[in-house]
Amino acid sequence: MAEASTNLHPIFDRVLGRSAKEARLRQRAQVIWLYGLSGSGKSTLAVALERQLHAEGHATHLLDGDNVRTGLNQGLGFSDADRTENIRRVAEVAKLFVEAGVVVICAFITPLRAQRELARSIVGRADFLEVHVSASLATCARRDPKGLYARAGAGGVAQFTGRDSAFEPPGADAGALVLDTESGTADALLEPLLAAVRPRIRFTP
Repeated sequence: MAEASTNLHPIFDRVLGRSAKEARLRQRAQVIWLYGLSGSGKSTLAVALERQLHAEGHATHLLDGDNVRTGLNQGLGFSDADRTENIRRVAEVAKLFVEAGVVVICAFITPLRAQRELARSIVGRADFLEVHVSASLATCARRDPKGLYARAGAGGVAQFTGRDSAFEPPGADAGALVLDTESGTADALLEPLLAAVRPRIRFTP
């Protein structure tokens, strides 16, 4: 009996590339990485950004702690090493979405500059917009939307960022967009965020 050929038809040797997917979606894929202290407002801005881009016809996906740490990264803790591994995995997933032509919005504390640089290096500098959602520790503790600051104060949260674990703001050379949620509402800050994002995802044949 003749052996079945293991050679596929030549058309199957050519993987459908990112450019073809971007052309179908009429957008340029990009990773928008929002970071800041817990309670700074990054998730609020991320949700608002996704809703607006969706309304404008863009294909998007939002990645944050709620949908990553309950599945893909559920075994990771909050040590610096685990936080770095969390960010590494998220960046790799975001990169896959970029290859699919999707605009990816990431909302993670990402406290260390080295972690942000790791994410940028994985995704690629041209496809990565760093957005620091800024608010003081006192303001974030006063907001405390998830009750984490209260739990941390009572000793119920180990290595809490800003209290037990360092948070490093962006350096002057990071090129980060800084959105100060103490001086502006989420609605007001959505406008400069959109102004930075729209040119990066605009499709040009």
